[in-house]
Amino acid sequence: FARSSAPDWTPTEGLVFRQGAEGAEKIGGCEPNAASCVVPVTAGPMGPARRFDGKRYLESVQPTGNFDYTEPFTFAAWIKPDAPKGAILSHSDDYFEGQGHGLYLIDGKIRLHVIYRWTDLGLRVETEQPVKLHEWQHVLVTYDGKRKASGVHIYVNGSEQKMKILFDELVWPMKGKRPFRIGAAGGLRFQGEIADVRVYNLALTPEQAAMLPVHETIREIAAMPAASRTPAQASKLRACFIETPVPADIGRVRAQLRAARGERDKYYDSIPTVMVMQEMKAPRGTFVLKRGVYDNPGEKVTPGVLSVLPPLKPEWPDNRLGLARWLVDRSNPLTARVTVNRYWETYFGTGIVKTVQDFGSQGDPPSNPELLDWLAVQFMDSGWNVKALQKTIVMSATYRQSSNVTPEMEQKDPENRLLARGPRLRLGPEEIRDQALDFAGLLVEKIGGPSVKPYQPPGLWQELAGGKGYVPDKGEGLYRRSLYTYWKRTVAPPFMMNFDSPSRETCTVSETRTNTPLQALNLMNDETFLEAARKVAERMIREGGAAPEDKIAFLYRLVLARPPRRDETQVVLEMLHRFERRYGNDVKAADEFLANGDSPRDAALPAPELAAYSSVASLLLNLDETITKE
Repeated sequence: FARSSAPDWTPTEGLVFRQGAEGAEKIGGCEPNAASCVVPVTAGPMGPARRFDGKRYLESVQPTGNFDYTEPFTFAAWIKPDAPKGAILSHSDDYFEGQGHGLYLIDGKIRLHVIYRWTDLGLRVETEQPVKLHEWQHVLVTYDGKRKASGVHIYVNGSEQKMKILFDELVWPMKGKRPFRIGAAGGLRFQGEIADVRVYNLALTPEQAAMLPVHETIREIAAMPAASRTPAQASKLRACFIETPVPADIGRVRAQLRAARGERDKYYDSIPTVMVMQEMKAPRGTFVLKRGVYDNPGEKVTPGVLSVLPPLKPEWPDNRLGLARWLVDRSNPLTARVTVNRYWETYFGTGIVKTVQDFGSQGDPPSNPELLDWLAVQFMDSGWNVKALQKTIVMSATYRQSSNVTPEMEQKDPENRLLARGPRLRLGPEEIRDQALDFAGLLVEKIGGPSVKPYQPPGLWQELAGGKGYVPDKGEGLYRRSLYTYWKRTVAPPFMMNFDSPSRETCTVSETRTNTPLQALNLMNDETFLEAARKVAERMIREGGAAPEDKIAFLYRLVLARPPRRDETQVVLEMLHRFERRYGNDVKAADEFLANGDSPRDAALPAPELAAYSSVASLLLNLDETITKE
């Protein structure tokens, strides 16, 4: 070989830490300046080694990269253990059950820990067979970053070992930079010799794992007859010559291969993961607990449904799949009845069965059982078509009635259980915000995607929950439907809470409806509504016509879906002139008012005029009629 005189070669791509780097390590486990604070240097299989006495260890001078739970890695080292228990390498908090990564000897077996929380969030695997004591052996472990124990491989002297999975629930990110420690992790200390510790930020291939412990140099391997080389030696020689300068065409193909693998990995990483529930092969016994005491089982119970309800069909399995089929079976009207009753409550404010959260014998009876049954049958006959059900309701003569209440109706049927009039109820918080954005032409109707962070009062998160605080999105994230608003349990969106949105700490079937002064303050001061008022005003000026009266009529049609009465036009017109005088005399106040929100302002419109029309639009967005379905 022309390059047979090349220096020895080992894989270096992705190498982030290696034992012996000058000035990169310090000694731990003793007083810093003590004369006995040494870790003796000895001869290892491929160069210098360190002898550990079960007390002292080596530590990287600087904390090193954050290895998260989705980041691949490789840990490798030569070890000559004198005891069957000890830490080889750790990148974790300084205790055995701490968060982070660790490579250990436990009862002579190689064990890997990747831990967020010891009890329930982590990954632990170990080899089935122990390593030999008092002999040099090369150990190497790889992890592919896919969060499963199946992505871990352990090699001893280049040969993959059978593993035992101790725990496999690595489903939570880990953060924080920590030092690498050689020979220590918490109270565990290594006894014996360790050499050539390496950490890669990628998972080495089986071929690389086999060649890493090959101690012969490239010159020695090249001098061997090809037939006498081991596969690992041949791989090391081939890899050395591929990694050194090669002909352009070979280099180009290798670059293309790397790019293709990168694109493949990027695609795999983009695939979302979901939790899947799987039945046990042998179902665990379930018992009635005497007086509710968990360790005092009584009569054994088996899967089934209540005897007063239709039974499971013989061909259905007695498990969750059978229950799912039973729930939507045509002979079981319960699911359809409950569903149509909840949609009915959405439109009318009260369900046909008033207690939508309690559909049993303890709840209210239906006000119109025939209607409930008919809707349930229609729903099932349509193939459980939710859109068809809602179209049936909103196009009915009952729903399209006027919501005007006469004194006789109020006295006879205050809750409208007899459906003698149309529904009248305040809209939910999501609907109020979304319709304001829609009036303004700002609403982004894209379906799906991650949660977004619209405007919130500054400093709210720090005051209630601490941390870095709330950073609103930019662009379309500010104007997505309220369904996608990011929700922090301890600091719910204040606008939503003011308008009676459930806290989401418990399941809530029926939302409450209240009217408080805070709601009016929200509608007149919240940045979302001030911005919406500005954009509505721009539409009034551009699309509403020439005269102020025409613009006001346009506003009423846009927001209230009706023309204004003569007295309403006069009142709003007077308010408009008042705002025009105010902002005409104080342009700075107009500019400050119009600065609310990130959407661009129409610079062609004079600030006093736009601010005056924005104030009028804000008044209408705050009307009871605007936020109430009538």
